[in-house]
Amino acid sequence: MKLINFIGWGLLFCVQAAFALESDSEQPVYIESDSAVYDENAQISTYTGNVTATQGTIKIDGDKLVVYLKDGDIIKLVSTGRPSKFEQLPGEGKDKMYGEGLINEFYPDKNLLIFMKKASVWQGEAKQSSEYIEYDTKNSLLKAGEKRSDGMRVHSVIKPKAK
Repeated sequence: MKLINFIGWGLLFCVQAAFALESDSEQPVYIESDSAVYDENAQISTYTGNVTATQGTIKIDGDKLVVYLKDGDIIKLVSTGRPSKFEQLPGEGKDKMYGEGLINEFYPDKNLLIFMKKASVWQGEAKQSSEYIEYDTKNSLLKAGEKRSDGMRVHSVIKPKAK
């Protein structure tokens, strides 16, 4: 159980710098799932069944969460679901950011979130939908759509603020 708690703490502690309020790093991490498995040789931790991971304002929900480690550091997180959901409060007084996709990848060392397959990201009244969305959390840069031309379109909604 301590190993699972350690993996869980590492999971969100490493991503906190990229996604959340500064105070989130001071908050405890909670991971709930129906089951958890850690493969020490492969350095992979897998949580399955109604997975919820939270730390402060960060929340990840999915059917399955796989954590890839290298020398004890998290290199990639993959959350899957119907859909897998992500939310965070980027700063005091700002609207929460939400994202979802059937597959979501998180690269903490690159400050990069990738939402794939029926993906959407929204904050306040602004929304982006595509089969592929990248979000650079450090520079607040969002890229939607794939490079290949497969006829898929990006759908954006920008509503004017009420006056």
